[in-house]
Amino acid sequence: MTFSIHEASAPVFIRALTNLSAMMDKAIAGGADEAALLEARLAPDMHPFPRQIQMASDAAKGAIARLTGTEVPSMPDTETTFSELKTRIEKTIAYVASLDAAAFDGSEDREVVLKFPGLELKFTGAQFLTSFALPNFFFHVSMAYALLRANGVALGKMDFLGAPN
Repeated sequence: MTFSIHEASAPVFIRALTNLSAMMDKAIAGGADEAALLEARLAPDMHPFPRQIQMASDAAKGAIARLTGTEVPSMPDTETTFSELKTRIEKTIAYVASLDAAAFDGSEDREVVLKFPGLELKFTGAQFLTSFALPNFFFHVSMAYALLRANGVALGKMDFLGAPN
């Protein structure tokens, strides 16, 4: 049996997003100051907490759409509360989970082109997933974790990793 692009992407995104939502729950249950967390950033030139959640969501849904050749679901970046951010995470998980494994057939060789001002990146689906999509996604999940930790939320490595399957 081979390890598929679907197995390397959809369940990984779902697990990390689920863990991220649970970390947010833990912050609120522990009495964290939601307003302070919503403004938190690690450095003045970095995005604050809500943008880290939005970008993790964008990375997951964008990767899945590009790998399956489907339209990226639109989610305006308007969330201003933990409740709204958690709803966005739930919508992202629902989208990722909605695509059947068969939708990923052939995605390892599908051309993925990302266009940025002054830059165009071309990948095969496998290259895109392993060298861009997953690292980008986990960067933003890690930043959200770090922001929570830096602001006193009692999190540990297992909160980030989640319970073993």
